[in-house]
Amino acid sequence: MDIPALLYTFCDAVERRDGKAFAALFAEGGVYHDVFYGTFTGRAAIADMIDDWFYRTATDFRWDMHDPISDGRTLYARYTFSYRSTLPEAKAARVMFEGVAIMTLQDGLITSYREVANAAPAFVDMNFTPERIVRIVAKQGTELKARPEMRRHLAE
Repeated sequence: MDIPALLYTFCDAVERRDGKAFAALFAEGGVYHDVFYGTFTGRAAIADMIDDWFYRTATDFRWDMHDPISDGRTLYARYTFSYRSTLPEAKAARVMFEGVAIMTLQDGLITSYREVANAAPAFVDMNFTPERIVRIVAKQGTELKARPEMRRHLAE
């Protein structure tokens, strides 16, 4: 598998608002866990996430992957990501954050994508109120605690 080509196509499809090309990188039943919008399952839903959800309140995306590491089954890549927010309170600010993409691969396709992202700078750039930031972070905490690998950490 050509990891640099996969990552280039991944980022380029988002920047071009090409949900079909993006979704084609995923297995038919592939899953995309987005840090903001939640979980999208299947190529049609993943394409819709790009074409609609991503561009609903943003434009001019830029996404770069750095330092990829893969054993052929799992791919990790550090990324930098930005867009121009169209939310009224953001005042057209370019908001930026960084993260780590974690992809499960099978037969040259992505079966699962999830990310760990430091989105806090973006919240500040978009002029979110402290209360709104707390709600977002609380939701992310609830989702983290619901993951199977956290059971031992929640045990008394």
